[in-house]
Amino acid sequence: MTENIDGDAVASQIRDDLTDAIETLADAGARPGLATVLMGDDPASETYVNMKQRDCEEVGIESYHVDVEGDASPETLYDEIADLNANDDVHGYIVQAPVPDHVDYREVIRRVDPAKDVDGFHPENVGRLVAGDARFRPCTPHGVQKLLESADVDTEGKDVTIVGRSDIVGKPLANLLIQKADDGNATVTVCHSRTDDLAAKTRSADIVVAAAGAPELVDGSMIGEGAVVIDVGVNRVDADNEKGYELVGDVEFESAKEQASAITPVPGGVGPMTRAMLLYNTVKAASLQEDVDVDLP
Repeated sequence: MTENIDGDAVASQIRDDLTDAIETLADAGARPGLATVLMGDDPASETYVNMKQRDCEEVGIESYHVDVEGDASPETLYDEIADLNANDDVHGYIVQAPVPDHVDYREVIRRVDPAKDVDGFHPENVGRLVAGDARFRPCTPHGVQKLLESADVDTEGKDVTIVGRSDIVGKPLANLLIQKADDGNATVTVCHSRTDDLAAKTRSADIVVAAAGAPELVDGSMIGEGAVVIDVGVNRVDADNEKGYELVGDVEFESAKEQASAITPVPGGVGPMTRAMLLYNTVKAASLQEDVDVDLP
């Protein structure tokens, strides 16, 4: 019987567990603060920002939001970032991607205070992660690790194939899984669009993480019997229903679950974990900045 790894349930437990740390901070006179910055009016980004604000309210994190006109100059956005860097009430913030084409997102990230970079994308934080001294683990890779832990999947000595080499998921997850740690010690292969014989790489893996942004790229014929499958992809495809679309992952779920010992669904798998780990990083940022020791889940 294939185990369905319930990301909603795991994320809910993490949010519950964070309340003790938030109360400890409150007792010390510090309420964690998370800000979101949205430049433009991308509907998907607006939805995601609204969900993050609701998450903050649920656990007791103060939320702030900054809107920047989509046709504003890059300097306008940089000024807002500088204000957030200087705001002691804001312990962490994110600049929601994508930003308009006339803005260099890498420059945006470089201007974020690394101590408030709860996405974990600033070059300083990337370097610390690679060096094995992460200040903040990027939210989606950390969420994947938590899902594996929830399913009692031991990564030590396991062969892991990651399909996708993005700076947001593939590269940081590979770095986390190879580190000498209880949730690491894996042997990792990172695949991408130039990989020869992708199916051979995925079939030989104990754990397959699909994070390529390609709808149903990985199917059951590409999964070895008993492998664990983590589907990071969320893709909107046309469908004959009221909405006119449905969400699917990078894994063809029905065929893959016939092979897998455990698998994440889409939606309800990795997605909720990304948001939960953002809250985790915000609480950690507050504890570091306020010099208050807290127990994190």
